[in-house]
Amino acid sequence: MSTLTLGFLMDPLETVRVDHDSTFALMLEAQRRGHQVRYFEQPWLRFGGSRAEARMRTVTVRREPGRAFDVLDERVSPLSDLDALFMRKDPPVDADFIQATHLVELHNGRTPVFINNPVGIRDANEKLFGLRFPDLMPETLITRNMVDLSRFVTEHAAGTILKPVEGFGGQGIIFLQPGDRNMRSLLEVLTVGGRKAIVAQAYLPESRQGDKRIILVDGEPCGAVLRVPAQDDHRGNMAAGGKPVKTELTAREREICARIKPALLERGLYLVGLDVIGDWMTEVNVTSPTGIVEIDQLDQVNVEGKVIDLAERLVGARR
Repeated sequence: MSTLTLGFLMDPLETVRVDHDSTFALMLEAQRRGHQVRYFEQPWLRFGGSRAEARMRTVTVRREPGRAFDVLDERVSPLSDLDALFMRKDPPVDADFIQATHLVELHNGRTPVFINNPVGIRDANEKLFGLRFPDLMPETLITRNMVDLSRFVTEHAAGTILKPVEGFGGQGIIFLQPGDRNMRSLLEVLTVGGRKAIVAQAYLPESRQGDKRIILVDGEPCGAVLRVPAQDDHRGNMAAGGKPVKTELTAREREICARIKPALLERGLYLVGLDVIGDWMTEVNVTSPTGIVEIDQLDQVNVEGKVIDLAERLVGARR
């Protein structure tokens, strides 16, 4: 494969945790293969008269906290200069995020290969997309109606998980049991007084053993990590203090992956993080799924290599 120019739309490189960040692992692998690595942030993206362009930095990267990258060049360039663009901006999926997914599609000729496709990202809300497969999901209610939410909590003796539709990294996730005197107040806060819909899901006791993140590349599972919550927390997210533990895929998990693969590939969602608790899928993460570094370390594999393989293959097929 000849040298490619690979772009990364992401959060500020200065803030990246080089020992954990999946995007940084992808950049390192691309650099190791001799590809040119460029990155830009969401505010640097614009439409320049006839095409999408951005202020881009060409960088070299290294896994050294505090001095993780050097800037070789910085200039405004059209997105058509890129062979592939990795859409890796962290949530929240707010108005600015959605606008960025529209801007990157504007061109007057060649477009980069997208990983993931901006149309697919818009289509696949991470909390809602799995509901297209209700038999794979725990019992779920999405509403802003506090009477209905109260009834759902009351009907689930083991407990209910409440979370914002646009949440990420475990932020704003609440465990609530019937009879809790905070229930009405919490529902008022979470729904902003009944003006914002939230997700209510039946609590899965298996979550105490861990929340499994499965990385799918081109629709196929390439590894998994079990994220075990701390004793004093109900969240397994590593951003919320969950501990990564080595794991294997079960037959049920492989069945779930196979079921959702066509829907992902149809939308150009090539790099996906699937969350599973027990026998149930809980989220389908398509914006900037993490877990690659932890899977590499626990299983002695190179998941990012499979992703760059895919990018090279897609660019080669287009050429």
